[in-house]
Amino acid sequence: MIYSRKLQTFFAVFSLSAVLIADLLLTQKTPQALAQTTNPSVGNAVTFSCNDSEATIKSKNASRVTSGTTSIYIGYQQVSSNNKNPITIRFNNGVRAWCRTDHETTGDDGTGYGLYWNGSDVLYGVYSSTGTQPGLNFGRFATGRWLSSYGYGGGPKVAVIARLNPANGDVNYATFLSAKKANDGKTNSLVVNNLSWNGTSLTVQAKSWWTPRRANTTSMNCTGPSPYGSYRVVFNGDLRTVTSASADTCN
Repeated sequence: MIYSRKLQTFFAVFSLSAVLIADLLLTQKTPQALAQTTNPSVGNAVTFSCNDSEATIKSKNASRVTSGTTSIYIGYQQVSSNNKNPITIRFNNGVRAWCRTDHETTGDDGTGYGLYWNGSDVLYGVYSSTGTQPGLNFGRFATGRWLSSYGYGGGPKVAVIARLNPANGDVNYATFLSAKKANDGKTNSLVVNNLSWNGTSLTVQAKSWWTPRRANTTSMNCTGPSPYGSYRVVFNGDLRTVTSASADTCN
């Protein structure tokens, strides 16, 4: 009887220890999973295709955001000698979940070069545009947003910010983000450098050539040489309005 009680006590202590060790291991793993989330990612546009493996795309240093075992990449396809089209792709555990090449398929020499993802339902893509061409362009997603089109002129590379559905890559809505020449109103170049999200608004940091736009889309008055690398724009999450826009040496 004494031996039996001792054996029961031993197994009870052993079981409790096993539970405590399991809890400890789970606690240690949680920060590692969270640490895998990377956002944002803005870089140089690289080329890849829907048929490429995740390892191949990753080796090209394509801009990507990752949460756990899921990664989303952005870049472009070289569809002709003088035309690029943007591409966005998602992998789950190394298996392609979706690949989108239909966001812009016109003669506009467009690319994708930036992403922000909160690891859940908030995903923004950053694309480039060099003008308005007939067909499936980003303008169809930008109706009623801050800037609904590339604008007047063509050639200078501007940015397109698009809110995407992480589940399938659909574009919910988008806005153009460009500079505007004060002397003739033509569109001028702008490149996005960084994105941040606070739960309700999207802050975009960019390099703008002469001249950056105010929140009401008009041209700022600037001193000093162009480009202006400190341009900062705060969008409402739906990209309809800008609550503030600023740049050093500009007003």
